[in-house]
Amino acid sequence: MLTAISFVFFTALVAVLTWRATRNSDVDSDEGYFLAGRSLTGIFIAGSLLLTNLSTEQLVGLNGDSFKDGLSVMCWEVVAGASLVILALVFLPRYLKSGIATIPQFLEARYGRSVRSATAAIFIVAYMMILLPFVLFLGANGLNGMLGLHVQLGVSELQMIWILLVFIATLGGAYAIFGGLKAIAVSDTFNGAGLLVGGLMITYFSLQLIGGSEGGFSGAFEKISEADPDAFQSLGTSDESTHWPTLFTGVLLLNFFYWTTNQQIIQRTFGAKNLAEGQKGVLLAAFFKILAPLILVLPGIAAAYLVITAGDSQMIESVGKTQDGQWNTSRAYGALVARVLPESFLGFFAAVMVGSILSTFNSVLNSAATLFSLDVYKTYLNPAATSEQIRKSGQKCSFVVAVLAVIAAPFAFYGREGVFSFFQGLNGVYFIPLAAVILVGLFNRWADGRSALITLCVGLFLMVLGTFFAGGDEGWLVQNFKSAFHYMGAVFLLLVVLQLGLASMGLRRSAAYEQVDVGAVDLTPWHLAKPVGFGLIAIVLVIYAWFADLSAL
Repeated sequence: MLTAISFVFFTALVAVLTWRATRNSDVDSDEGYFLAGRSLTGIFIAGSLLLTNLSTEQLVGLNGDSFKDGLSVMCWEVVAGASLVILALVFLPRYLKSGIATIPQFLEARYGRSVRSATAAIFIVAYMMILLPFVLFLGANGLNGMLGLHVQLGVSELQMIWILLVFIATLGGAYAIFGGLKAIAVSDTFNGAGLLVGGLMITYFSLQLIGGSEGGFSGAFEKISEADPDAFQSLGTSDESTHWPTLFTGVLLLNFFYWTTNQQIIQRTFGAKNLAEGQKGVLLAAFFKILAPLILVLPGIAAAYLVITAGDSQMIESVGKTQDGQWNTSRAYGALVARVLPESFLGFFAAVMVGSILSTFNSVLNSAATLFSLDVYKTYLNPAATSEQIRKSGQKCSFVVAVLAVIAAPFAFYGREGVFSFFQGLNGVYFIPLAAVILVGLFNRWADGRSALITLCVGLFLMVLGTFFAGGDEGWLVQNFKSAFHYMGAVFLLLVVLQLGLASMGLRRSAAYEQVDVGAVDLTPWHLAKPVGFGLIAIVLVIYAWFADLSAL
């Protein structure tokens, strides 16, 4: 009963605080609804960036991968810090200069309407069939594992997951459909504070359980290192999903695209009050991403020790094994929370978990609605649409996308091991082609829309081929590229060369592209942006060097 009461209290508290902070906001105009009226300051941009990303795919998925592979999976978080620095210093000034609301809008200015349409369609389908189902499934699975809801209610695990999917989608949809981007950004910031506190609590209690009253944190690290010398190795070995060479191929590219060109993430930076506030928010988010392994990787390592070395009966029973005899890593984080967190905190942490799920879910819904309303509805279906019609079209799109994502979630991810790495592989299908086209568009003035469309089509074909028709662990992709992430790197280089080659052969504009400042916001940069950015990249390098054991490679 206490758990339920505290859960309802903290969930309702965030909703009330968000309503008070946004009750006078403009949600009737398209700019107010989709870009928060370009009024977001650094703290809200940072909070929304973090909570849009830090959801169940990290809390459950990344801790599940660290259960199996150890510290090396921190690359998905630490390298993200460097990618955010690039966003702040290189990409954000260009985006704000164009005054855009969507990435496809930028690509229309750069390549033409056909490229805008193609990229908008790719984003919407990918969000609906890949990202949202993944967020929903891991959120439902994590909550059920943490609270044991299927046991308490006397239903099967799959039935409970369906119930939670509908609950999360309904609550998250309310923020996205009725509140717009500002409500999302504000609620993200409140939930972010709770996630930071709650996540650190799990890490603290886990290490205390392992180290004991006498050993403490240092004792916990010593025990884990003795049991598994590779647990704190920053560079992944050949039998791990993030083998160290992949840092320079697929891992780097996926992080780069996600944090610099992915509509779902960078839309809140388009709503920045000015460039200086945008850079402050992005760099603050980069700092917290570098520290994120404290709550997204260490708990998974601790869970592995409790299950495999300590033989903790409660953890073993909760985690369980898959049909092929492997540990069910997707249950590891929920099992750890149920094991170490005092019951009086369970309701609070469940609310934090729901908040992180809602953050990503409603952010993606808002981005899908923005893409559909501005890049499809207003451009093709109703060019003379009023602001109210545009907003309502986005709300309808959000509802349809949410329903389809709920249906797809269990079919795509239920019963699958290593879901985080699988999810990253699916992301690569559209990340890699779009990253190549956007990068060439930013730094090459001559490539035109025809070269971009050809590159997109070739890239999608190659990525679908490598992702779904690779022949498994013994197939042609592994034999020739050793890793799917290496394949991503090879395809990316091929696509960049292809588009540049097409441009040089005559498939190009009659005149070079010149970006125009539309005067949307003040473009004066933050005076500390460069030194702070370079300092953050130095921290990333130091972390990798500190935990690197070259003799183990």
